Amino acid sequence: MNSARPWPTLVVASALTLACAVAAGVAGSAAGTELTRGPSTAELRAAAEQEVAERWRTWPPGRIFPATLPYSAEQGGRERASRVGISRHTACGDSVDAAVAESLSAGGCRGVLRATYVDALRGVLVTIGVVAMRDALGAERAKSAFADTGKPVPGLVPLAFRGTVADRFTSAVRQAGSVRQAGPYLVLTTAGQVDGRPGDAADEPRPAIFAFAAEISEHVLTGLSAPRMPDCSAEEWQC
Repeated sequence: MNSARPWPTLVVASALTLACAVAAGVAGSAAGTELTRGPSTAELRAAAEQEVAERWRTWPPGRIFPATLPYSAEQGGRERASRVGISRHTACGDSVDAAVAESLSAGGCRGVLRATYVDALRGVLVTIGVVAMRDALGAERAKSAFADTGKPVPGLVPLAFRGTVADRFTSAVRQAGSVRQAGPYLVLTTAGQVDGRPGDAADEPRPAIFAFAAEISEHVLTGLSAPRMPDCSAEEWQC
């Protein structure tokens, strides 16, 4: 009788061994699946959002600010604004009026890119500023600090270039401004006339001549903020 006692113990031990082996197999299979599966929809969406947020750093300046931008002419038809130059400086506080610099900082400003354009008739200058914020919420909050009535102050500081049509584009010349927001980006504009006349000395206001500024800024904002789902077969994506 005593010789039969060890048998249940052996059965239990064998069962435990088998259970452990099965568990290990399942765990190994799960780990293997985790390592070899493709990215989930949520992961792809997160990667797409991250790619958008980094475009201000990863895209070449000429892609953010194309050599020309289309707009609707005041007299009808289509025209193109030409780029005069792009700033090398990206400091947040140096690119906007002091009255709104603190709001950018509080919202998590990462950098400001600026470029100046001239209209097809070479009479109006526009500086476009791309403000890269920490996230969309920070961008929404910072937007409220800027005038949304078409006034340029407080707003973006104009970008002048010596020896060009924009060499007299100073803060005193500003006559119109705009602010747009999408995702983590604010896109600001400030506009004035090529002849350098101060904004407060301008003749009867003609807001229509500056309307194209907001239109060309929309092209810049759309290009920066439009999401693009990752393509795992493309070289630029690592899935």
